[in-house]
Amino acid sequence: MAGCNPCQTPMEARLKLSKEGTTALVDPTEYRSLVGSLRYLVHTRPDISFAVGMVSRFMEKPRQEHLAAVKHLLRHIAGTVEYGLVYPKLSGVDNSLTGYSDSDLGGDVDDRKSTSGIIYFLGTKAVAWQSQKQKVVALSSCEAEYIAGAGAACQAVWLTRLLKDVTGEAPQAPRLKMDNMSAIALSKNPVLHDRSKHIDTKYHFIRECVDKGDLLLEFASSQEQLADLMTKALGRSRFCELREKIGVVNLG
Repeated sequence: MAGCNPCQTPMEARLKLSKEGTTALVDPTEYRSLVGSLRYLVHTRPDISFAVGMVSRFMEKPRQEHLAAVKHLLRHIAGTVEYGLVYPKLSGVDNSLTGYSDSDLGGDVDDRKSTSGIIYFLGTKAVAWQSQKQKVVALSSCEAEYIAGAGAACQAVWLTRLLKDVTGEAPQAPRLKMDNMSAIALSKNPVLHDRSKHIDTKYHFIRECVDKGDLLLEFASSQEQLADLMTKALGRSRFCELREKIGVVNLG
């Protein structure tokens, strides 16, 4: 493990795990113990959020292929054990919140639900992140991105309130960057037209936040979308690029 390449990805891009695997079952207690430990590590390593979230989906009946994915992730961590986030002491204070939200489309091979990825920066440093399978099946990339944006809006409201409690001052409205123009248009449209009336009303929370001025939506190209790291397995060069951009660096 000591010779692992620090730029290997935590989850192979070609890997498609399913609950209905063909390999033998493994000890679920050992599997849950390994995954539980990995979930603690996600609190300081946002770059492995997607991979840990993926292997967490098979806690009930883990199989050999699922355990192999966990071991691959452990090899990645062993090769990048000196990597982490850095929060240096700065002379000035930047309390601006900038978030990124992204989603794949039907990435789960069992139920075709999408995965939301969210990451927020305070100034230039990552302070909150999430990679989570969505609760409903999205019918389009616009809907999947819209649902991810709704989750990011909830996170923005919570972070804004927390920042106000800590600093004693009301921060400026957070900026949320999305790479889907249709989802941005849907978030700014107060009318429930044919494209959105089937979406659960709870996901329209982002529209309310935009209307009240509590959240500012901006377009970010797919190349600039940092939350891409939270939604899918990436190739080595793209993974390393995004890992550096979100602030996970070699501390050695």
